[in-house]
Amino acid sequence: MTVRQLPLPDLVRECVRLGVPGVGLWREPVREYGVEAAAALVRDAGLAVTTLCRGGFFTTDGWEAENRAAIEEAAALGTDTLILVSGGLPPGSRDLPAARARIADAIGALAPYARAHGVRLAIEPLHPMYAADRCAISTLDQALAVAELFPPDEVGVVVDTYHLWWDDRAPAAVSRAGAAARIHSVQLADWTTPLPAGVLTGRGQLGTGAIDFSAWCALVADAGYDGPIEVELFNDELWARDGVEVLEETAEAFLRV
Repeated sequence: MTVRQLPLPDLVRECVRLGVPGVGLWREPVREYGVEAAAALVRDAGLAVTTLCRGGFFTTDGWEAENRAAIEEAAALGTDTLILVSGGLPPGSRDLPAARARIADAIGALAPYARAHGVRLAIEPLHPMYAADRCAISTLDQALAVAELFPPDEVGVVVDTYHLWWDDRAPAAVSRAGAAARIHSVQLADWTTPLPAGVLTGRGQLGTGAIDFSAWCALVADAGYDGPIEVELFNDELWARDGVEVLEETAEAFLRV
């Protein structure tokens, strides 16, 4: 998503050129290219698919069929991790606890299907500003409260700096998640101000905002996480630029911070 302006073949080629060993894919461009074709493209280039994004939105109609399809796509791509953006309040509701209970029930219904396909479900808490419409799970503690209902090799959490950097309870939650092998993905994006009017596309390039990435990377490492670290930037200004240039800049920023 960081360089969504690049077609998949260009993305794969440039990752190989830059020495980036893996890529987190989103379902929309994968479906457009073809799931099996995308799997072969990445595999033949020697890259790993680190995660597939996204499943979730459990508070909307049709969630089960859509999430089963996402699990199947993740398995076909060869990744063991499906990122979940759980969904906000159901239409017409103001009952946030009920929405979170519904999310937990839905994940419980999906977990056996995911296990059968060799796929883990990774609950991503989103910043509280998204609680109403995108994700009622706002903190890592809330994500762990759901994940801990299930075995760690079935359900874990995502540590995304953009969504968690503000929470003084997050470091302890990262340690707790790591001790239980529940950190299934780590994602980086910076927090810059002022936020754009649309909010969603305001994630800053690494090193341009308020987040201390060296501290966060040390935190997840100390918690025992040694898996891939992704950069996921939603940013209209970056998307309007040359994708190869943005990818080069992102790789440089990753190493620098």
